Amino acid sequence: MVTYLEADSAPMRNTGQIRLYGEEGFEGMRKACNLTARCLDELADRVAPGVTTNEIDRFVFEFGMDHGAIPATLNYRGYTKSTCTSINHVVCHGIPDNKPLREGDIVNIDVTYILDGWHGDSSRMYPVGTIKRAAERLLEVTHECLMRGIAAVKPGARTGAIGAAIQSYAEGERCSVVRDFCGHGLGQLFHDAPNILHYGTPSEGVEMRPGMIFTIEPMINLGRPHVKVLSDGWTAVTRDRSLSAQYEHSIGVTETGCEIFTLSPAGLDRPGLSA
Repeated sequence: MVTYLEADSAPMRNTGQIRLYGEEGFEGMRKACNLTARCLDELADRVAPGVTTNEIDRFVFEFGMDHGAIPATLNYRGYTKSTCTSINHVVCHGIPDNKPLREGDIVNIDVTYILDGWHGDSSRMYPVGTIKRAAERLLEVTHECLMRGIAAVKPGARTGAIGAAIQSYAEGERCSVVRDFCGHGLGQLFHDAPNILHYGTPSEGVEMRPGMIFTIEPMINLGRPHVKVLSDGWTAVTRDRSLSAQYEHSIGVTETGCEIFTLSPAGLDRPGLSA
């Protein structure tokens, strides 16, 4: 049985209970998520052939420090970087290194800042130079999956409606949805209840209620949905080496629908793609 509780009375750990935040929590998330979105905006002009993902990681760290925020991934469960950079067939959790980006690559950059105790979590895809049409189409489909999932958020609906909206569109476009990773509750904890699956049926999952805060972050593959984690314990790749893409927003459930906390202030939610 699912238990909901007011966030103010909840312990600071993931107990499986679903926290319901008030206006103070939503305001804290607005500030943290705005900073994350601004960082991702700044990266739009920095992602280019020849740039290393370590350079991107350094920028994310310094941008956070300059604005009083800490990257949530830094030293999280042994992870040593300030961001995740997932290139081409890397599904998620790619580790920044000194290998330069190449013309035609696509890269997901995932940033989470902790600002005043609140977590702002978002990721975007960035084309590196000129990309092939198949890659561009994957980015378009994946972003549309995210927005269709968000459109399914409303009080009284179940979280399965989010997954159903994403899955039906992705598979209708002859793409596949990764099952191994999901969205998650967010707020004063980095990862909290509930899990947000990116596939399923509208009757599945927990009931969405005002005050819930979570991420929606579909990972969509051009090929089959199967993934494997490499020996570093973090990097997840497609088993068939097909391209993978992901976009992510942090959202809060309201009385009438939802609020997207991580929208780009500069209108760069889809860097490099036409509106």
